[in-house]
Amino acid sequence: MSTSTPANARPSTGAPDRGSAIDSLVQANRAYADAFRDPGMTARPVLGVAVVACMDARLDLHAALGLELGDCHTIRNAGGVVTDDTIRSLTISQRALGTRSVVLIHHTGCGLQTLTEEFRHELEMEVGQRPAWAVESFRDVDQDVRQSMRRVRSSPFLPHTDDVRGFVFDVATGLLREIADPK
Repeated sequence: MSTSTPANARPSTGAPDRGSAIDSLVQANRAYADAFRDPGMTARPVLGVAVVACMDARLDLHAALGLELGDCHTIRNAGGVVTDDTIRSLTISQRALGTRSVVLIHHTGCGLQTLTEEFRHELEMEVGQRPAWAVESFRDVDQDVRQSMRRVRSSPFLPHTDDVRGFVFDVATGLLREIADPK
């Protein structure tokens, strides 16, 4: 039997495993902090934009959008869905920190396309308590982007809803495809 290493796996250093993935992250942070210099920025995004996107690990938003540290607020969750908590973050972003534009990014091959609200029922059976949140699964990624745009535009808490645009990121090509505005 042969074993193979996934294409995106990090090469082994040959050193024995000394801890968890979190331990590795903390170690990487120490190296980062050694070279860190305070950039002297405020929490206000330079570009005045908030990006709402899926948490999928294949989306490197800063690289894909040409962003630098301090350019935008980034709000991520499963599916990039506009939930009440997303609206909370956008409201703070706009009202307290000056953003005026919202970019919504969903992507091809999203895991939420494989789930249903039955997931909540299964969790309830397993743990004895039904989650208060909705799964927000969807089948049509374009339609879900349109729904997200409508949710942002219709929120009474957001004063800036004129510059809201939605996209689907293709995980195979890296390209964004804009979704027509549902105004």
